[in-house]
Amino acid sequence: MATSTNRRNFLRAKFHIADLPRPPGAVGISRFSGLCDGCGDCLDACPEGILRKDSQGLAVLDLKSGACSFCGDCIQACQTGALTEEARADWDWVARIQGGCLSLNAVACRTCQDFCDEQAIRFRLEPGGRARPLIDETACTGCGACAAACPAGAIDFARMETNELEATA
Repeated sequence: MATSTNRRNFLRAKFHIADLPRPPGAVGISRFSGLCDGCGDCLDACPEGILRKDSQGLAVLDLKSGACSFCGDCIQACQTGALTEEARADWDWVARIQGGCLSLNAVACRTCQDFCDEQAIRFRLEPGGRARPLIDETACTGCGACAAACPAGAIDFARMETNELEATA
């Protein structure tokens, strides 16, 4: 997971902050953590109720509790400039399947595929009764519908360029 630091966290001796999914429209982790004052207006505005505060008091998207509709209500509620319409176009989070996936462990499950409106998840059959979930990163919107539905909690999210770097390494 990528980390970043900014002046505020440096002065608090918190040299690295995790790059967590922030609300769509977040202006970049360093700028966001400097602009967000933790007021909670975006949390109150979210109709899905999937925004939470992290340990720093900053808004974070909890995609395991529900899907994001990308409605923009959080952006409209933000008065500090930490969330903008322009930055929403830069949303680059995609789903990533972890080893706890039931299908990878020979248990018949396709729940994530059933909940993916974008049809970004497919399964490739493998020997031993397993089926490997494959994510089409170009189709995945990072909405979280798959993660919220996963009975094993085996889906998390990463920035698309992070996944591309891992694939080439």
